[in-house]
Amino acid sequence: MLLLLAIALEVAGTSLLKLTEGFTRPWPTAGCLAAYAAAFAILALVVRDVPVGVAYAMWSGLGTAAIVAIGVVFLNESISLTKVAGVLLVIGGVVTLNLGGVAH
Repeated sequence: MLLLLAIALEVAGTSLLKLTEGFTRPWPTAGCLAAYAAAFAILALVVRDVPVGVAYAMWSGLGTAAIVAIGVVFLNESISLTKVAGVLLVIGGVVTLNLGGVAH
């Protein structure tokens, strides 16, 4: 659950990046940096119990998929078959790493 919270905070921080306008707008910048700081603090707690490779794979994979979806739905970014395939490959990699971690 903590890993999911860390991912959600990282996604929130990344989503705010565009609103910061290059860190020139104080409130979006503060929100972005606070979300990133909280996300990394929670991730540091997670890796006490979860292997770093598995935690980071989930962090980056699920975060990437979420950011692509947010970009398409809220930021008017284009979607293509190539982007969908890329996200599916990232998710497949996360699943594969997690299955490999369970085999121990």
